[in-house]
Amino acid sequence: MNPKILVVDDDPTLNELVRLNLERKGFSVYCAEDGEEALRLAYETHPDLVILDIMMPRVDGYEVCRRLRALTDVPILFLTAKSRDTDVLRGFDAGADDYMRKPFSLRELEARVQALLKRSGRKESSQQTDVFDDGHLRIDLNLQAVYRGGRPVRLTPTEFRLLACLVKERGKVLTHEELLRRVWGEGYVDAVPTLSLYIRYLREKIEDDPGCPQYIRNKWGVGYWFSRPGEQ
Repeated sequence: MNPKILVVDDDPTLNELVRLNLERKGFSVYCAEDGEEALRLAYETHPDLVILDIMMPRVDGYEVCRRLRALTDVPILFLTAKSRDTDVLRGFDAGADDYMRKPFSLRELEARVQALLKRSGRKESSQQTDVFDDGHLRIDLNLQAVYRGGRPVRLTPTEFRLLACLVKERGKVLTHEELLRRVWGEGYVDAVPTLSLYIRYLREKIEDDPGCPQYIRNKWGVGYWFSRPGEQ
């Protein structure tokens, strides 16, 4: 079955341009011109990916993203003219997986779509369960499940990808650039404030004292690493 993509923008010309381009690449594309229609179509069609504008009537893109993220881990790509760093951070804070600024290249959009779909559908080939468990914090990378004190911790897809990168290379300092490249892609290697924001989100969810983290440690000016409490 062809991957289903929901394109949401209040510009019907842009919707049609993106739809025609993606359909030529074999995708099934649905279009909406406002936030309420986007949510209705998402509930009806269960898309594999959402391309979402921010400035729309009735319900803006940030709110659409938050509502979708409360229900599903579908990849969400913001495609918008709002290009300030604060806009980008607000988009990721709402639960977006990627962010593209207008005007944009159709070839780059297609590449981002393919990368998000590949990343969201990737499965581990090994049958061995990759688990970190110190009796208090349990992280199952294969099941994408996190428990703290026996209670489930809800992470966004981006938060989990970041945590998984750190856990897979426990004890090794990963630079800001390396983490940004692995989690967000080549276009975000300079987005250190975005990385810092997500590190804070993770610490608030998995650390007993986020102000004095025991799991996600940092090397000032270099990067972060994951450790057991008490490890140096």
